[in-house]
Amino acid sequence: MKEIKIIEVKSEIGAGTRGASLGVEAMKIASLDLKSDMFRKFDSVEVENVNELLFDGAEHSYAKFIDGVLIMEERVCLEVYEQIFDDYFPLIMAGDHSTAYGTIAGIKKAYPKKRLGVIWIDAHADIHTPFTTPSGNMHGMPLSMACGLDNLECKVNDPRGETLDYWEQIKNVGMPGPKILPEDLVYIAVRDLEKPENYLINKYNINFIEVEEVKKMGAATSAQRALEMLEHCDLIYVSFDVDSIDSRFSTGTGTPVPNGLTVEEAKILNAELCKDAKVCAWEIVEVNPTLDTENRMAESAFEIMEASANSIMSRPVIAE
Repeated sequence: MKEIKIIEVKSEIGAGTRGASLGVEAMKIASLDLKSDMFRKFDSVEVENVNELLFDGAEHSYAKFIDGVLIMEERVCLEVYEQIFDDYFPLIMAGDHSTAYGTIAGIKKAYPKKRLGVIWIDAHADIHTPFTTPSGNMHGMPLSMACGLDNLECKVNDPRGETLDYWEQIKNVGMPGPKILPEDLVYIAVRDLEKPENYLINKYNINFIEVEEVKKMGAATSAQRALEMLEHCDLIYVSFDVDSIDSRFSTGTGTPVPNGLTVEEAKILNAELCKDAKVCAWEIVEVNPTLDTENRMAESAFEIMEASANSIMSRPVIAE
């Protein structure tokens, strides 16, 4: 059993709606309201952000703030790598989902020879590229960065010059080349897709567990199913976006989508996944308290995070 180290990433330059950088503090406030001692139990470290770039306006229309996103990917990659190197289990609290690629790159840098699987619990597939994005927001691109994909078959935009230079650099953060294979990815609760993303899911036959299946099988069985899909992988990273939760319960996030998971389903799902010894990092993203006067999203998110941390800490000790 490894000690947990909390990594705080208060970055939101990859998002289209402002406020996700405040999610980390909102969850800390929720922990006080819920009388939890989690932030006393575990040490935390904060990755310095570049949110001040938001005041300059976005230059790269097909990859907004890509210069800053590159900086954040490199910083998160290094922090995750160092914590794994020091034998901690990284539990990441992040703002927008773009920096999850930095987490993946950091795990891969720490374990270059190991095959990494990713369980992506999210309303969105986040596998757009500057060539296919409808919005230019980079929190829709972390998985294409991780897989090293451009998806030129579905090209609708014509990014040029510096944008392309930064995009090539981003794909090589941590170490050159792709960090994961598309077939080592499992989507759970993804339900808001664009055509270019559907194209990649079909092309690579990406694993998919729909909300309806979670409701039918139950969250615990769904977790086991996801782990079975990645049986061939050496390590697994779980990335949990709170917009995977149904929009009735998730007003406090930038892109809520109806017909999602309940808070209880999300809690069981994440807690079950984290019991597996292959899970080497867990991340929660996209809590935005500026959209939520009651801080309800942060409270739900914190409960899910605490349940996941308890699962990690209760794993049996395995002699390496």
